[in-house]
Amino acid sequence: MKVSRCWRCVPEREAGMALRTRRMRPLTLTFLALICGLPGAAAAAPSACPQHHPGGAAPDIVRPQLAAETRELCFREYAVVHSGVSRTPLAAAEHLTRERVQAARELRRENAFHEEERLPPEQRARLADYARSGFDRGHMAPSGNMSTPEAQAESFSLANMVPQDPGSNRCLWEGIESAVRDLAVREGEVWVLTGPLFQGETLRRLNGRVLVPTGLYKAVYLPSRREAAAYVAPNAPGMEWRAVPVAELRELAGIDAFPAAPAEARTRTLRLPEPKPHNVGGACERGEKVAANQPPPPPGGQMQPGPAAPSAAPSSGFGAGGYTLVAVAALVAVVAGVLLYRVLGRR
Repeated sequence: MKVSRCWRCVPEREAGMALRTRRMRPLTLTFLALICGLPGAAAAAPSACPQHHPGGAAPDIVRPQLAAETRELCFREYAVVHSGVSRTPLAAAEHLTRERVQAARELRRENAFHEEERLPPEQRARLADYARSGFDRGHMAPSGNMSTPEAQAESFSLANMVPQDPGSNRCLWEGIESAVRDLAVREGEVWVLTGPLFQGETLRRLNGRVLVPTGLYKAVYLPSRREAAAYVAPNAPGMEWRAVPVAELRELAGIDAFPAAPAEARTRTLRLPEPKPHNVGGACERGEKVAANQPPPPPGGQMQPGPAAPSAAPSSGFGAGGYTLVAVAALVAVVAGVLLYRVLGRR
């Protein structure tokens, strides 16, 4: 079952009329359908942005209850399947090439988070939803993958964000994104699909509106080898992750990531590169909580100046050798002061 419609291609007035005339389900029933598996429906439709998908085919929603209030949004360098129920993307698709990644590494990150005006107000996330929530606005299609200022600006649409634990976003997930970029440079091209996992019957909403995922996935298809696999990780601090075949991801996420990929890509599992976060203090490896709103690492991999990640114990910044140097410096200062006093006293 594919995404129900392409809203970039529908005139705004016509789209508005369609929304007004469509019978809307109550939020509670839609939410129960999302979690508990009540029937949902969506008509198949071709992708409006085939350049972002292998074979030009968008991911299939194979769990009908996820299809409620979904729509495809096309951007310059990525596309999303957005859910008006969760007010997050269900999937963000990208085609990474060596040239694109190399160009992206030359760009300076400019944060410009904004609401997605192409979505109906009642179905879009708001900046206020994330304010003081303790969660990051976690990119599904990373800004570090965007090769032009215009594409990077589009990546900060809230239609491309999920509420992500800072300990995940700044550590493991940053390492996964970097590993996939390195893979694209080595192999020449990769196709990527990223999105949230919603599992369990009790899920949290930010501001009563934006659904918080329990986990995240990033599926990778390597056409040169006809192999595919997906990173799957909890939406929590720590370095815990696992690689799963795309067939297993289909069951976990309810989405067929690469429906047009060759059949062997479903049976030949890609060996995913190990994530290596570019953190400064080693907090990622220790699984420590990272403070929300701490500046994330830029595409080049070096941390920008900002608050350091919390360490296991307070530190003064000096080791044993540091204290010795301080003591010697203090002694020298005292001796110099005494000599100066004697010289001046003779005048």
